[in-house]
Amino acid sequence: MKKMQTLKKNYEFENVLKKGKFFTGKQIIIYIAKNKYNQNRFGIAISKKSGNAVKRNWLKRKIRENYRLIENQLNKGNNIVFLWNKKVPIEKAEFHIIEKDMKELFFKAGIL
Repeated sequence: MKKMQTLKKNYEFENVLKKGKFFTGKQIIIYIAKNKYNQNRFGIAISKKSGNAVKRNWLKRKIRENYRLIENQLNKGNNIVFLWNKKVPIEKAEFHIIEKDMKELFFKAGIL
C-alpha cells in the first residue's frame, strides 16, 4: 500500500488557500492549486468550532478514506485542501454524501 502525500506545514496550507481555486459542496469545501510535483498532495482542516477532537478526527477519517478511494482517478500535480462546511453540523456527516460531494467537486474542478 502506497503512502498518501499530505500537506503538513502551515505555509503549504496558506499557499493553497490563497492561490487555489475553491469549490463548495453540500458538506465539504475543496481548494485546489497546482504544484510542481508529479503527485497529488492533500490536507484536511476542520475548525475547532465544529466540535471536540473526537468528532473532528472521526470526520477526518471519513474524508481521508473517501479521498483514498478516489485518488487513483485524479489528475496528478495538485495540492488539495479539504475544509468542512461550518453550516453543517458534524453529526450530519455521512460517508456517502462526502463521497458524492468529492466526486462532483473534482469533476467541476476538471481533475477527475
